[in-house]
Amino acid sequence: MRRFDEELNTLSEALQEMGSLVAQSIHRSVLSLVEKNEDYAHQVVRDEARINQLEIQIDDLATTLIARESPVAGDMRFVVVAIKINTDLERMGDMAVGIVERSLAALRQPELPMNVSFTEMANLVESMVLTSLDAFVKRDPQLARTVLTSDDAVDKLRNLITRQMIELMKRDPSTVERAVDYILIARRLERIADHATNVAEDVIFMVKGVDVRHRTQVDIG
Repeated sequence: MRRFDEELNTLSEALQEMGSLVAQSIHRSVLSLVEKNEDYAHQVVRDEARINQLEIQIDDLATTLIARESPVAGDMRFVVVAIKINTDLERMGDMAVGIVERSLAALRQPELPMNVSFTEMANLVESMVLTSLDAFVKRDPQLARTVLTSDDAVDKLRNLITRQMIELMKRDPSTVERAVDYILIARRLERIADHATNVAEDVIFMVKGVDVRHRTQVDIG
């Protein structure tokens, strides 16, 4: 195997490690809220350091490859996409940390007088993240397209939770602090879904050489 191919494999493996760690952080961030478990929250905070370390490592690998090897065509698209996915993964990790910060704050406040479920939204967001990473590993544009179709559903669930919290705050001002925490958690989950969508769009570009950003589902179907 050429050294260049070995380095491309190293870059891919580093992205997969980072993606796995970010997916675990997202999962634990939601569990920390749903199961009222501070241990999950603290693990997410601890893992952020490794995610940040991998971000720097991947950027260094990619920029070195471009400078030394001057890749072209499909190889160049792969390296460019690796840099973009690296950024999206790091931001997903930041969002997971943001969720646990709000989760820990919510755990220290009185229970809300209504049941708020993040399960459906969290499951959908996790699925989008894992599927987008799977599509990258398999270089599968069809798999990537399934991620794009899920984004609207996440937006609707975010809007539902936000409306519930606004109505609750209007009825009972004493719930404002915790209700705002829940609105922010929903917002951060929605942002993670946006980053997963970015990854899926980048996979389609990497494999097909077609930029599908800002296109409708009809255009990219």
